Amino acid sequence: MSAIESITIRDVINEDREQVLKVLLAAYGQYEQVLPADKWELYRQSIIASFDQEGPEARIVAEADNTIVGSVQLFVSSAAAYGAPELGITGPIIRYLAVSPDQRGRGVATALIRESIKRSLRLGAEWLNLHTSDMMASAVSLYERLGFERAYDTDVQNGEILVKGYRINLKSDQTLQI
Repeated sequence: MSAIESITIRDVINEDREQVLKVLLAAYGQYEQVLPADKWELYRQSIIASFDQEGPEARIVAEADNTIVGSVQLFVSSAAAYGAPELGITGPIIRYLAVSPDQRGRGVATALIRESIKRSLRLGAEWLNLHTSDMMASAVSLYERLGFERAYDTDVQNGEILVKGYRINLKSDQTLQI
């Protein structure tokens, strides 16, 4: 697949709810086979609830041909993102980065991360953070390719799953080229 030529990045509006949830559930649905049924159901419910919960600084979508093909949420801290001020992340965090499975490999995730970086810079941030796990191998590969580095001090144990912290230095020349 080639990169999407005409992609629009914009803020979510209320009317986007069903399309965004459809993208989120399609994107994260691959983990239903990996997680135990009870864990998957909790995860699925948290994905659905993420659209309506207070907290994000921004909810951002990628749109192509008048269809939402990706989304991401940007939070200002670990307190806002996870209700976990003890993580000590006082800068932006992205969560729930999702791309429709049929649109993967076309630059949608990179465009959403690029927009998150721009907005984080406007907030005066030095770092952009995220959390992921090994079961999300393709996401980890993308983050590392874009220049995110491990932030071991922000790792969290969620039951048996190690949720790994990553961050990217927003002041790096490499970051500005994403």
